[in-house]
Amino acid sequence: MTVKSELIVDAQAKEVSMALVEENRLVEFQSESVDAHFAVGNLYLARIKKIMPGLNACFVNVGYEKDAFLHYQDLGPQFQSQNKYLRQVISDTKKLAPYAKAPVLPNIDKNGTISDTVKVGQEVVVQVVKEPISTKGPRLTCELSFAGRFLVLIPFNDKVSVSQKIKSAEERTRLKQLLNAIKPKHFGVIVRTVAEEKKASELDSELKILVKRFEDAMSKAQKAKKYPMLIHEEKSRVVGILRDLFNPSFENIYVNDATVYEEVKDYVALIDSSRAHIVKLYEGKLPIFDNFAITKQVKSSFGTTVSYKKGAYLIIESTEALHVVDVNSGNRTRNNGGQEANAIEVNLGAADELARQLRLRDLGGIIVVDFIDMHKASNRQLLYDRMCENMQKDRARHNILPLSKFGLMQITRQRVRPAMSVDTDEVCPTCFGKGQIKSSILFTDTLESKIDYLVNKLKIAKFTLHIHPYPYAYITQGLLSLKRKWQMKYGFGVKIIPSQKLAFLAYKFYNEKGEEIDMKEQIEMKK
Repeated sequence: MTVKSELIVDAQAKEVSMALVEENRLVEFQSESVDAHFAVGNLYLARIKKIMPGLNACFVNVGYEKDAFLHYQDLGPQFQSQNKYLRQVISDTKKLAPYAKAPVLPNIDKNGTISDTVKVGQEVVVQVVKEPISTKGPRLTCELSFAGRFLVLIPFNDKVSVSQKIKSAEERTRLKQLLNAIKPKHFGVIVRTVAEEKKASELDSELKILVKRFEDAMSKAQKAKKYPMLIHEEKSRVVGILRDLFNPSFENIYVNDATVYEEVKDYVALIDSSRAHIVKLYEGKLPIFDNFAITKQVKSSFGTTVSYKKGAYLIIESTEALHVVDVNSGNRTRNNGGQEANAIEVNLGAADELARQLRLRDLGGIIVVDFIDMHKASNRQLLYDRMCENMQKDRARHNILPLSKFGLMQITRQRVRPAMSVDTDEVCPTCFGKGQIKSSILFTDTLESKIDYLVNKLKIAKFTLHIHPYPYAYITQGLLSLKRKWQMKYGFGVKIIPSQKLAFLAYKFYNEKGEEIDMKEQIEMKK
């Protein structure tokens, strides 16, 4: 049975948020600042800053406040060949050295040392494999890769590998022979699972695009005038998610920004021209996440306590070293089958919710789960099998161990970026946590004074006021509502929209371009 999926993209001036929905249920959520740097996949031309023989690693300055970490094992077997070609590129600023004629040097020693291979101040091309997490800087590699929909291109490598998930031996052989025939010299290729049954023309077209990306990166390195320098930037986060997730089950992709809409539509058309129609520009009055019931799901799915069916709940706590999950039956109705039947029912529900939470929060590293104790070995096996089945949908590499004798399940999950954290607690927008607020009945008076200040003092005639749905209902009730009175008094450029994102007495003003107008305490400060 195919799961129906939709992607909802909320592009704001300062951040872009994306929600992946399966059967109307939120399963993945990403939110990042528009000016966020150090995305996984970015390439930098940088210099080695410090060598650490004890760690057999070095630190590289890529422009982050903490130097990035590069281990000897991450230099890659072909580091010498890559380094030789890089020196050729940098030495001639007029003509790019032809990659096909790049010298092939012996592989570096697997058991070698960083001190014998690189030196302080040496130029290297590095790629981010882990974003900065907590107090750590980015993690780097010199084994470069350029990921596409069907293929992953690996410069300085002549090997063709085919995804193990393609089971047909005949198809694996076809793909391997095809790529060996069409790939340029000195390039390696990983054939992804979605390339199964694809035509040679489709694979050749993508291969040329990926090779062009590598050539463009080297051209930027050739002209570099400062270090570090970003020479290849991963596609926008929206396109990055699409590249990994896009499949025939996608029914719709909704985007609320015209520029991002065009970018996404172009990318979908590149992948499959017959599917470009599923990308739709959202032009509704309500915030896009409110319209598709995403905001409520975000509020209920994040936080320390997460409820699931029949009153049971999970408690999720995170530390620097690991994430801990406690399963509780809560005040649910007891199963007539007794304690064991109750325990397995709660645990199976927890396994379903936990698999969703790991994807949703993008929890990585070590996860320890304390399930409710069960005495039967068959039930423990059933729970383990259920967890493995649920995690098959997860794109991140992971490993699950059976329950220990203490009833604990240990999971490791690939961590490449900080865990997604959404604060679901709301600070009082009126007192800012001090504990004393103005009379709530005066809230509408406060709003009107702000509107008056905007229209008559700042001369901003057209703007949108976002408020919580409850005050919105009060302001818009009746034929001659407060909203209508304000529009008659201050002009019909005054628009009011309910937003589930906001706390009860919070409000935000936006201009015609969608940029926030900071009106908080503006009049009060003038007193």
